[in-house]
Order: sequence, then C-alpha cells, then structure tokens
Amino acid sequence: MGESWRWAAGSFMAGLTPATRTALLALGTRRSFPRGRQLLREGERTDHVEVLLHGIVKVSVIADGIDVLLSIRSAGDVIGEMASLTGRSRTATVTTCGEVVASSITHVNFNRFLGRHPDAALRMAAVMSERLEWANARRTDFAAYPAEVRLGRVLASLAGSCGRATSGGTLIDVPLSQRELATMVGIAQPTMQKAIRELRERRLISTGYRQITVVDLPGLAALGPD
Repeated sequence: MGESWRWAAGSFMAGLTPATRTALLALGTRRSFPRGRQLLREGERTDHVEVLLHGIVKVSVIADGIDVLLSIRSAGDVIGEMASLTGRSRTATVTTCGEVVASSITHVNFNRFLGRHPDAALRMAAVMSERLEWANARRTDFAAYPAEVRLGRVLASLAGSCGRATSGGTLIDVPLSQRELATMVGIAQPTMQKAIRELRERRLISTGYRQITVVDLPGLAALGPD
C-alpha cells in the first residue's frame, strides 16, 4: 500500500528503498486532516513524528508576536523528527494547507526503526543536513542581497519542491498570502509587493490571487545583485 503514494522529489521517503518504506509505514497509524489543522504546536511535548503521505503543510514559529513562515513540507517529508531525536519540546507549529494524510509513528518506534535501518538513518541525516544548508543560504541571502533577489530564490526553491507544471510555467501549488511569503523572505509586506512587481516586470513570474507561477525558473534561480 505504501508504494501507492507519490513522494515529492528529494523527500525523506523518496530516498528510501521500497522495502524500507514499507517497514516504516507498518509502524504508523494513518490519519486524515482537513485544511487549517495544526498537526504539531510550538512548545508542546508530544511523542510522535508524522510522515506526510499526501498534501502540504506550513512550518512556522512565533517571533516577537509575529507568525513567521519557515518552510513548506510535502508528501514524503517527516515532521517532528527534531523532538524525536532530542527529546525536547516542539520547535515549530505545523499547519495543513489543504487535505493532508499522514502516518503517525511514536518517537520510540521511529528511533528504533532508524537504529535497525542504517539506510534510513543515513537518509534522515542527509535530509536534516539539506534543511540546514537551505536555512544557512537564506540567512546569507538576507544579509547580502536585495528583496527581489531574496524573494526570487525562495520562489525558485518552492517551485522545485512543490511546483506543478502548467501551460504558463511552474505553479507554486501552495496557497500563500503575501504576508506569509514576506515573513518567509524576511521583508516587510510593502517591500514584498514591490519585489513581486519587479519580478513580474522582468517576466520571471506571473501572479493571481494567492497564486504565483514561475515563468522562467532558471532565470529566477540565477538572480543576483546587478
């Protein structure tokens, strides 16, 4: 049954063998969630990870009273793994963007699984390393580049992880408000509006209500200071 799911490229599950995936999913309890449901809450102490089987979630934290969007996770990703490995409270809140199906696995069973499957443990380490590299790249961008470059690189990343091919380009298939996107990029909303207009005028993106389509992905990914 596990092989009927479609895993996002680069996700934890996509990097496992079919046998290892089946062994992991056998440990979990499958649940469905509607849009807007919080799967994990920042600061809570709970004892499970969620393996996303279908759908997309937003990962956010509260900073100085502001809800800051950190990342997007999709089918094949594991959420809650940090608390599982450290035994500490949740470091972020995870909220569904639409209908989500996930497999809930206790920390004990997940950690035991990693111990018994070295290939999965190595894949988990690689995923966590990739996430750290992404976060470090965003910090560098925030310090070194103007808003339109920072926005362009985030959009290029989102197009790669959760984009859907359309006749007009790669649709970022996540309903993000400008406020949410602004917090993810680390700029004020008026600056975000200006940056979106700049990218649109350069024919790198097109926009609709809560919708962004990347028209020129190579051009967007290659953005740098003039």
